[in-house]
Amino acid sequence: MKPSNRVLDGQRFILSCFFFIIFLCILASINEVRFDSLLKFGQCAFSPGPHNSSATPLIEPNTISPPPPSSSQIRILIGILTLPDHYHKRHFLRMIYGTQSPTGARVDVKFVFCNLTKEDQKVLVALEIMRYDDIIILNCRENMNNGKTYTYFSSLPEMFLNNESNPQYPPYHYVVKGDDDVYFRLQNLVDSLVPLPRQDLYYGYVIPCPSMDPFVHYMSGMGYLVSWDIVEWLVESDIPKKHLEGPEDKIFGDWLREGRRGKNRYNAKWAMYNYPEPPTRCTHELWPDTIAVHLLKTQEKWIRTLNYFNVTRDLKPSKLYHIS
Repeated sequence: MKPSNRVLDGQRFILSCFFFIIFLCILASINEVRFDSLLKFGQCAFSPGPHNSSATPLIEPNTISPPPPSSSQIRILIGILTLPDHYHKRHFLRMIYGTQSPTGARVDVKFVFCNLTKEDQKVLVALEIMRYDDIIILNCRENMNNGKTYTYFSSLPEMFLNNESNPQYPPYHYVVKGDDDVYFRLQNLVDSLVPLPRQDLYYGYVIPCPSMDPFVHYMSGMGYLVSWDIVEWLVESDIPKKHLEGPEDKIFGDWLREGRRGKNRYNAKWAMYNYPEPPTRCTHELWPDTIAVHLLKTQEKWIRTLNYFNVTRDLKPSKLYHIS
């Protein structure tokens, strides 16, 4: 073949390739074919699957639901009402709750008390806050039946809303008011809340002890829970402000009844109960489905309870200690 013919053929080939590339670009533009779609098609075409294609319909990738984001987890605040001078009890409870790692929820445990009144409190409590950041100091005087519970709940929106460290709304789906002589088993608490509403919920151990109807009276002060919308209602409503003095847990139930709140109620009996000894109509034997045990007034009762639930089972062996 003559050199001129070879050059001519090369030019024709280059020209043909050029027009072919233009044709492909036009075709891709018309059909809006994207490169990532081609990749997905290739993955579908070559992925292993059943031989009977008629039994497995083709599913578009964008119809598969993604896993729920972490924001869908339940957020729970447990406020343990205590006194400023109860340093040892707080340290003990930090061990109790710090060694529990519930799944499916974020559980924050805070210790709640009124204004500090002594110089040693201002130093020691400040050090606790610097170290643990788990204390809420309310603007009130310590009291049993003169509004501490109301101050606790009504202070929370101002503390946690529009907070850069917690930008989610609501900051907590549920808020617990608990005593410092109660042992909460956090995973069982979380599991019990999963199927329940996140609005207008009032949850706890219904009083009187023989009752199983949560709509008749109120929840025991050992530990009860309300949804965040009720917390906000307590701030906005005039009903609690008119009736602050008296047995606070009973009064709390009266507020909800008068305000027609807590239409969703959950009686956690007998997963919540008083310590078995001495036996009363409010006690129950320790058992695996426990959410909370109340009236742990002595170290002996705490230790028996913790041993029953085998709380040290995850202790790792080490040459640094020997515990038999």
